[in-house]
Amino acid sequence: MSQAAAERSGRADARKRVGLPALVPYLRDHRGILAVVAVLSLVGAGASLAQPLLTRAVLDGIGAGRSVAGVVGLLVVLLVAGAALSGLRDYLLQRTAEGVVLDTRRRLAGHLLRLPITEYDQRRTGDLLSRVGADTTLLRAVVTSGVFELVTGSIMVVGATVAMLLLDPLLFAVTAVGVAAGLVIGLVFARRIRGLSREAQTRIGEMTSTIERAITAARTIRASRAEERETAGVTGSATEAYDAGLRVARLQALIGPASTTAVQGSFLLVLGVGGARVANGAISVGDLVAFIMFLFFLVLPLGQALRAYMQLQSGLGALERIEEVFELPVEGATDRPAAAAAPAAGVAPAVAPAGTGATGAPALEFDRVGFGYAGGPPILHDVTFAVPPGTRTALVGPSGAGKSTLLSLVERFYEVGTGTVRLAGRDIRDLPRAALRAQLGYVEQEAPVLAGTLRENLRLTAPGATDAQLYAVLDEVNLRGIADRSPEGLDVQVGEGGVLLSGGERQRLAIARTLLAGPPILLLDEPTSNLDARNEAALRRAIDAVAVRRTLLIVAHRLSTVVDADQIVVLDRGRVVATGTHRELTESSDLYRELATHQLLVS
Repeated sequence: MSQAAAERSGRADARKRVGLPALVPYLRDHRGILAVVAVLSLVGAGASLAQPLLTRAVLDGIGAGRSVAGVVGLLVVLLVAGAALSGLRDYLLQRTAEGVVLDTRRRLAGHLLRLPITEYDQRRTGDLLSRVGADTTLLRAVVTSGVFELVTGSIMVVGATVAMLLLDPLLFAVTAVGVAAGLVIGLVFARRIRGLSREAQTRIGEMTSTIERAITAARTIRASRAEERETAGVTGSATEAYDAGLRVARLQALIGPASTTAVQGSFLLVLGVGGARVANGAISVGDLVAFIMFLFFLVLPLGQALRAYMQLQSGLGALERIEEVFELPVEGATDRPAAAAAPAAGVAPAVAPAGTGATGAPALEFDRVGFGYAGGPPILHDVTFAVPPGTRTALVGPSGAGKSTLLSLVERFYEVGTGTVRLAGRDIRDLPRAALRAQLGYVEQEAPVLAGTLRENLRLTAPGATDAQLYAVLDEVNLRGIADRSPEGLDVQVGEGGVLLSGGERQRLAIARTLLAGPPILLLDEPTSNLDARNEAALRRAIDAVAVRRTLLIVAHRLSTVVDADQIVVLDRGRVVATGTHRELTESSDLYRELATHQLLVS
């Protein structure tokens, strides 16, 4: 194992371990069916344990010359009933297990989608996907082959032990020595299964992350002729997962033969000692046959219980990884007590600007805001400016000045380090996040397009939008051609990540999606970064149209898109260095004049 892998394994061992009580919440919603399964298990165990006694009665009756037809009939009934009960129990267990997996995946998906953005920054996507997929699958085995096989096996073991002890204490003593030896050997090995299983699941998560990384960047990898290197990286991760799985397999392979040898030895001893006792008249043939049948009812459930214990250990290792996700606080868990919720934006194409009314407060206000990403240096320093309602404010400056970070703070993807951001005069930390974001339309710099249809992408922000509204917003951003050029119309596929669209079309689709929700404030991060001159002009006209009814805060590298903004805020190294209109800044700000000169906006 590599040093890095060893360190990861050490961190895994130091994590919180969970026990059987941690399974209770996962089974709580299925307690009705589980109660039926428990009853079926008890009845089935009783039917099985009665069979050796009936067999003894048949043998003894035949030896004494009595009729045994009734006993044989009862024995057949018990055999058939036991098989039917076992089949029904197994079906109900499988159904419950599938339900547990479904519920867990649903909860995990909901929890993962509500984690703070900082968690996505720090964790690998593939590992999180592995917890939803591979780890939850192991919970199925915990329910079907773990908990209930342990319970059922325990019932059978106790019943068989009592019956064997009553039939012949001496034979029971002979049996107990061999069985106990096999059980101890199995438990000693099985105790290591949990740690090894967790390690194997962790390696699978790392392998999934590596594959996800390679597939996501497939075009870049091919263009860089890096297929072999990336394949080697995936192979390395897969090899680590293989090695971890092999360690589990080796341990499991040792448990079976060691336990079986001890049990078979006890069986041979019972045959030898029992035969001698039959010969000297201490017990009857019927007693010996019944004892041997009880021995099988003891040994087989013990073997099942041991395998169930190993399954349980593997499942608990996976459950630890699942519980780690559930223990992560979701976004908003540490919010201040929420004030009255702000009204949510609807689907309507026009909404009154935020901040209007009696208060006269700015739509957005940054008051001495400071911020730095976790573990990194400060990004913003004492940023102060206001965005009046119904106006356009542009953020410009060199790359890394902190422009996009300001939009992330408004959306509360991250919390301000110092200072305050206000919406219509209220600290955004005093607003419920859903109410805050209902007032904001946010278009990212690299706005994602979801795999699916054009209609599905547009309705992401407005699930109740009509086709007429969809076409109207496509017209606003000069994107109607996507629907018109295909006979499928709004149901045309856009491909994984929008690969069937151009870069400019993906950007405009993201803007259309945001406009459709009708928020009073638009946050646009480089809205024209992927547009040619023609589409940039069309989008500028669309922005001009919506700006009449909304407040806009725009991050721009192309100053041509914001020269007519009501206010331009110039940022440099996380600080506001100038504020004004285009004409004012070309005269008062050296940095802005330099940016404008490079883009041929001033001579």
